[in-house]
Amino acid sequence: MVPPHRYYYLQNFRRALDVVRRCYCDLLDAREQAFFVNFDRLPHSAQALFVRMAMRRGPWFRASRLVYEEIPDILAAAEALVALGWLQDQADMTLDELFDVCTMPELRAIFGAPAVAARRKGEWLEALRGLDVAPRPYAEWCPGAEPAWRFSLGDHCDRLRLMFFGNLHQDWSEFVLADLGVFRYEAVAFDGDARAFRARGNIDVYLTLHGCRQALEAGTPVPDLLSVVHACVSDNAWLEQRRAKVLFRLGQACERAQDWHTALRVYEQCAYPGARHRRIRVFERLERHQDALALAQEAQTQPESAAELQAVTRMMPRLQRHAGEPRPQRLQRPPIARQDLVLSKPSDPLSVEIVARDHLHTEDAPVYYVENTLINALFGLLFWKAIFAPLPGAFFHPFQRGPADLTAPDFATWRAALLEECFAQLDSDAYRDTVWRHYEEKWGLLSPFVAWGALSDELIRLALDCIPADHLRRFFTRILQDLQNNRTGLPDLIRFYPAERRYELIEIKGPGDKLQDNQSRWLQYCAEHGIAAHVCYVRWHEGETCSIQ
Repeated sequence: MVPPHRYYYLQNFRRALDVVRRCYCDLLDAREQAFFVNFDRLPHSAQALFVRMAMRRGPWFRASRLVYEEIPDILAAAEALVALGWLQDQADMTLDELFDVCTMPELRAIFGAPAVAARRKGEWLEALRGLDVAPRPYAEWCPGAEPAWRFSLGDHCDRLRLMFFGNLHQDWSEFVLADLGVFRYEAVAFDGDARAFRARGNIDVYLTLHGCRQALEAGTPVPDLLSVVHACVSDNAWLEQRRAKVLFRLGQACERAQDWHTALRVYEQCAYPGARHRRIRVFERLERHQDALALAQEAQTQPESAAELQAVTRMMPRLQRHAGEPRPQRLQRPPIARQDLVLSKPSDPLSVEIVARDHLHTEDAPVYYVENTLINALFGLLFWKAIFAPLPGAFFHPFQRGPADLTAPDFATWRAALLEECFAQLDSDAYRDTVWRHYEEKWGLLSPFVAWGALSDELIRLALDCIPADHLRRFFTRILQDLQNNRTGLPDLIRFYPAERRYELIEIKGPGDKLQDNQSRWLQYCAEHGIAAHVCYVRWHEGETCSIQ
């Protein structure tokens, strides 16, 4: 007798089916409705085998590779699935699929080609492709061999998974990881009928866009995909954001192919962040210098983000020169402070950030390597209530590490009142209590801002004691301005001066390294707002090494 817990994956799959059936009953077509009925009628072992296959990479499965203690009779379980057409035992198998499921000795037996024994599998496959070998059923490839089946409901399972998770990067293993406590999620009291999609067409658009991205990565020409992407226009703002991202990727592919005219056409129809900057670059490639300058001036006047403003400002002298325009006087900005440090190169394979941290650290002025973790964590802990607010469209399944609209343009607008409540706590010591309470109560719960492993009681205490509330307000305001980009680029180290209740941020650069754009933007922001931050350039003593304990 197999204990019930051995079927944990089947129980999880049924839970997901129940949610999809309840929440999307009005969007399911006849085939999908029939799937639920037929699945419920399957023998227990056939249900288990179906889910096992749905969780594995297919589409082909050989009987000998399906070994599960709780499914003792694989052939009988498969027979029930074949009867429904969910498994195909007579489907044609391509040459590529054959090479995917067979070992080299098996392939030599099929093709009788000992001369290719020294070749790698991929090289042999490439050679056989040139012979235009026709697909055929597995039984014809391997007469008398074990049964093999083609899993025919892969696309259907992807659609079910998409409806449950609202994305395709999560899979059924989320249930297992949550049950084991590997991943722990905030319990958000969202509506029992909450769902990611409001219309069946939205699901179709998502899957089509996903297919376009896969096709692009597989080498499909951009012109073949453009009409498909254009046909995916919808009134769903979230899907339009995804469509814009696919268009952006198509434009980048055109640039790599030096197809400047098509790239320009794509970017002109693309609202994804960065598309305007790419248009300026393409105008340059086409030597349309006046157009490039005009668009850059528009971007400078109304930048979509600090990242775009930085990129365009850097381009401006070149654009003006090529357009025959006089160069205006450059705006003077506060300089980024600099420190030079010469250290003995460690004999152990340690990063330059760790070496610099250990050198700068003292008992009276402790130094921590935090990079993006500390400020983001303080933001996440203070704004926990706003981030995990059960707003419509934000949460619809129990395995979300954050709201689905986290990077949407209207994220802050939808939560304006909640965010303001959190900011108001910075006017008193209330924020300290909130941070500590969430640090203790929410420890280990997944969050898009909090990396728990990088935190400690001592680090949180020093941060709250030494970073003024006004500086936290500055940090948090900038993060909210661009949640996609401004969570990265923060300096590597933070040095606290507890006796003076102050701190400084330090970006470490080793020999040959230079500031990245997002790092420069954060350092410039700190300089403009009176926040102590500088770049420390490290170089090694010639020929000297030391051992770091």
